[in-house]
Amino acid sequence: MIEVNELTKRYGGTTAVDSLSFTVRPGLVTGFLGPNGAGKTTTLRMLLGLVEPSGGTATLDGRPFGDRPRGLRHVGAVLDAGDVHGGRTARAHLAALARGNGIPRERVTEVLQEVGLGQAAGRRVGSFSLGMKQRLGIAAALLGDPPVLLFDEPLNGLDPEGVLWVRGLFQRLAEEGRTVFVSSHQMGEMENTAEQLVVIGRGRLIAAESVAEFAARGTRLSVYVRSPEAAGLAAVLTAEGATVETADGNGDEDARTVTGLPADRIGHLAHLHRFPLHELTPRSASLEEAFMQLTAGSVEYAAGEAR
Repeated sequence: MIEVNELTKRYGGTTAVDSLSFTVRPGLVTGFLGPNGAGKTTTLRMLLGLVEPSGGTATLDGRPFGDRPRGLRHVGAVLDAGDVHGGRTARAHLAALARGNGIPRERVTEVLQEVGLGQAAGRRVGSFSLGMKQRLGIAAALLGDPPVLLFDEPLNGLDPEGVLWVRGLFQRLAEEGRTVFVSSHQMGEMENTAEQLVVIGRGRLIAAESVAEFAARGTRLSVYVRSPEAAGLAAVLTAEGATVETADGNGDEDARTVTGLPADRIGHLAHLHRFPLHELTPRSASLEEAFMQLTAGSVEYAAGEAR
């Protein structure tokens, strides 16, 4: 379990993390989201003892990471997949980590096979693609078979097959009862992978809840409507207080997206005014839509912003 209590980090007059509190429980994949500059990486570095907090506490299974002399047996982490000596082979890199943490050498071969780098074990890391370095970083995180795992942007550089593999890996690790905490900007992937979310902005907590709860709280539901008399129906719905927009991207002139009215009310109005309906489908909110809405006030540098 990860427990963060009133965690704070200041750099001079700048507060990077501001009285942040949350809990990440075992048995679930928890996504860690926030705009650029939100304080995610600083928080992860404080969890791993790489940055000294200005206040508050951060513990992993009840103890600060620095209290564990053989850390890889307790916590596995990938913060920067490229932070590896390029002259070492993949096997030598992991072997050095294993020696320093009292991990049997045969474990190196096991994790290299598990992440798909068995055939590349003797290659120098400097020749690896970013996706291969990500796999090597994940191998290092798994090396000590730890109960807690932290990943910062682990999908960068992975091809579609690699993304599917990582998704399955994280879910399997959580099913084994481990604590899996994943920071990522890829909202679609978090929607498919994570069950719980911790969302921060400008160093402060915005939400700590399930993916479904966060999406439902942040965005109004919409209804997809198709009618051969879409323009007339749109006028009626607008008069009732709905917002009606062209359904972008499908090239269907009969399709509209309606917010502000439920599907049963739309159907009733269409029947009342004798507008035929070919489709009436409620649509749930997406994680990306909710994220953009709820973090809008926490973006450090907004596109098009005059300075």
